[in-house]
Amino acid sequence: MELQQQAGFITGSPIPTAEEKQWGMLAHVLTLAPYFIAFPLIGFVGPMVVRATKGNESAWVDNHAKESLNFQITLLIGYAVSLGTVCLGVGFVLGIGVALYGLVMTIIAGIKAYNGEVYRYPVTLRLVK
Repeated sequence: MELQQQAGFITGSPIPTAEEKQWGMLAHVLTLAPYFIAFPLIGFVGPMVVRATKGNESAWVDNHAKESLNFQITLLIGYAVSLGTVCLGVGFVLGIGVALYGLVMTIIAGIKAYNGEVYRYPVTLRLVK
């Protein structure tokens, strides 16, 4: 019951609609597409597109898009730190760690959104309000 209360707080209805769940999931999983073209630094584009197209129609979708966008910004900072530490010999390992963390957490967030659950990424800067 607590989850529905959280979801109701975001959407204004007890349970998000099937379409809201799908768009919420897309806000997360679209960030995985750049991983397949070997350029994960542009992962923030997917949530921005979802927020621009459906964010005004649904607070549920807007919340998931903002959460995903904030996570992608945090990952971008992590990639920058790993790039800056390459000369210290830890940058490559750190970069792989950031990429794997991003991959796993994004999949978890997409599943949670599709199941109609509110999800907040751990260890994330919340810059987009």
